Amino acid sequence: MKTIFRLLTLALLSLVLPLRAETVTVFAAASLTDALKEIGTAYEAKSGDKIAYNFAGSNVLARQIGQGAPADIFFSADEAQMDNVAKAGLIDPATREDLLLNTLVIVGPADSPLQGFLPPDLAQPNIQRIALADPKAVPAGVYAKAYLTKLNLWSKIASKVVPTENVRAALAAVTSGNAEVGIVYQTDALSSKKAKVLYAVPLTDGPRITYPVALVKASGKDAAKKFLAYLESPEALTVFRKHGFLAGGH
Repeated sequence: MKTIFRLLTLALLSLVLPLRAETVTVFAAASLTDALKEIGTAYEAKSGDKIAYNFAGSNVLARQIGQGAPADIFFSADEAQMDNVAKAGLIDPATREDLLLNTLVIVGPADSPLQGFLPPDLAQPNIQRIALADPKAVPAGVYAKAYLTKLNLWSKIASKVVPTENVRAALAAVTSGNAEVGIVYQTDALSSKKAKVLYAVPLTDGPRITYPVALVKASGKDAAKKFLAYLESPEALTVFRKHGFLAGGH
């Protein structure tokens, strides 16, 4: 019902708002980069508005918003960072929605000789470096640590972990040869021809990875409301699915 209301809002705003281009600034998790760039390009062509992105780890984005950075929309890779911003009264709670789901994969470089890889193999001596987004702060790393802890593997592999700034940096560490393997989102693995999936964590086995999105309260831009409604439209969800995301609230 919430999404239907927003789509109606999008339609009405397109009829009554003046044809004046605005810039909408979206603070979005790094794992959303490719999908959102494609969606933004299509939206700019049809709306005339400009979509500007700030991609980073969700923890970094939440901190920036808390410090007053000018954002119109926050698109987080987990609930905890959105909760932090919400508790500070910085988002419009009525606009918050869990829009997408994701899953974890273990990846190696495209030419990796590893075959039939399973999570316990991370503890084997031939694996010396495991790239993760910072497991103390960045959602992708937090999810990975939770999954490995559930399997009683974290204590066995923690000393091998190479923490990175965000999930894209973890992927880059693998594809550049700085780590034999890494744990990233399925969507990141799909974005790179230099990486291959060694093991895909089943959706039912891994942590529930949700992507909440909301308007930043200080924004007040009608253009931001319109773009948020577009992100929840069937057209945008088709692009998200193409990039490997699952629809979370639909």
